[in-house]
Amino acid sequence: MYHRYDALIIGAGGAGLMAAVQLAGKCKSAVISKLYPPRSHTGAAQGGIAAALGNVEEDHWVWHMFDTVKGGDYLVDQDAAEVLSREAIDAVIEMEHMGLPFNRTPEGKIDQRRFGGHTRNFGEGPVRRACYSADRTGHMILYTLYQNCIKHDVEFFDEFHMLDLIMTDDGICNGIIALEVLTGEIHVFHAKTIIMATGGYGRAFQVTSNAMAATGDGMAIAFRRGIPLEDMEFYQFHPTGIYRKGILLTEGARGEGGILRNVNGERFMERYAPTLKDLAPRDMVSRFIWQEIREGRGGGPNKDYVTLDLTHLPPGALEEKLPDITDFVETYLGLDPHNVPIPIQPTAHYAMGGLPTDVEGRVTIDDTGTALPGLYAAGEVACVSVHGANRLGTNSLVDLVVFGRRAGKHALQYIAENDLAPLPPEPEYRGRAEVSNLMERTTGENVADIRQTLQTEMMDKASVFRTGEGLREIQQIVHDLKDRYHHVAINDKGSVFNMDLLEALELGYLLDCSEALVAGAVTREESRGAHMREDFPDRDDTNWLKHTLAYRTSGGLQLRYKPVVLTRFEPKERKY
Repeated sequence: MYHRYDALIIGAGGAGLMAAVQLAGKCKSAVISKLYPPRSHTGAAQGGIAAALGNVEEDHWVWHMFDTVKGGDYLVDQDAAEVLSREAIDAVIEMEHMGLPFNRTPEGKIDQRRFGGHTRNFGEGPVRRACYSADRTGHMILYTLYQNCIKHDVEFFDEFHMLDLIMTDDGICNGIIALEVLTGEIHVFHAKTIIMATGGYGRAFQVTSNAMAATGDGMAIAFRRGIPLEDMEFYQFHPTGIYRKGILLTEGARGEGGILRNVNGERFMERYAPTLKDLAPRDMVSRFIWQEIREGRGGGPNKDYVTLDLTHLPPGALEEKLPDITDFVETYLGLDPHNVPIPIQPTAHYAMGGLPTDVEGRVTIDDTGTALPGLYAAGEVACVSVHGANRLGTNSLVDLVVFGRRAGKHALQYIAENDLAPLPPEPEYRGRAEVSNLMERTTGENVADIRQTLQTEMMDKASVFRTGEGLREIQQIVHDLKDRYHHVAINDKGSVFNMDLLEALELGYLLDCSEALVAGAVTREESRGAHMREDFPDRDDTNWLKHTLAYRTSGGLQLRYKPVVLTRFEPKERKY
């Protein structure tokens, strides 16, 4: 089936819906999502969205910019960080006017809480910068934007799975191929612009806070089309996932006064980060939790967790400000967090890398920032780069609304200035062939077995602590798994809601993203942010203050590099 639009937004999380709102009523546009939109992974974001409103204490956007650059271990492009910090204020107020139900101060202003790595006056101490809606901030953003899309008659194609990007011979992106999950039918979507907002790939790891759908589809499909992936070696682990399950317990819990303790009851972060303590950036807190466990100060029979202590918080605080995580702990651990500290461990959480973009959301393809005509990206699928080597909590929601909005606005300009490029011959050929291969093979490798091996090995060798030896091992493992993947077979041969087929497709994306992550990590011989090499424990600005670009070529995966944009802040040692 053939469809024709001015703009297509792929993905219905916060970035996609924010872009869609900008286009609504101004051009013929549609949102294509493999999920029903309110089930998108943005709904899992809990604690808040950063904006230097200064509603409860003095704050300035330049302080926010500094914290973002420092938090990212100076791998952040500072021109992008300035845009993020300045426009966060307008974006939050815009969503307030759309109807987002933020918590309020007694005076009626948007209330703000503390979050890790956010400070006043360039690092003097914590600042209240996170605007929040209890611990359901992402959920409320998602619903507010979705309701505004419905209000403005945005067209949705729910449960359509993207299979391929359409590219003309002269390098213009002008459509996508999608599989309708309900029927198994292949659709051709022809458009002037494509905005990718397909999220991350946390499902490459065994313990993750990510939804089942976070399988790196958009990154991998573009990667296969020759578009590079930037800084994939920087993958964030959130310090407080529920023990063994990985379900997120928001950093807002520590912002409200929660304390991390080892098996001896010691508040161990006082030793590692004396100024910010439990509110140090996530890369540091995750690393120090593992260090406590490795040195025998973990809890439980295997001594493999620490605890998040909320038992001292004022009466009513959990119900008023942290109701969801209270419910999670009671449901999944059978514990009452009012009375018992919560067992936690770091959980795979967020991809700092992704499709390289400029500050307008245009996907770029080289070290000079050449934009690929017609293609935009925003949110976790993109790398603008405002997170560098380590993202601060609450900055993901800022990223997706600021750059989702920018991508939407610039795409509107592109639509006005360009004609619709004609489709190449048989545009659906690649997508149709991929599906046919999986559907027609009767015997072969098992998808679940390959996925389980990938997740276990990535967790063991490419997570919080890394070594050259372990990374070379996982590189060979991923290579072998990709070989096996070429021979996978699925059992379900039906056309209606074939989840067997979708899981097989998603496994291919996870393998591609993992390959790029490991290639960047094994080559980057330094420690920076979330990339902690035990055999190269120091940051090396002389050789590695640069972004990695991973290309998939006919001769194998190739790495190239591009400089970091520095403006206001010179790199220096990161202390908290």
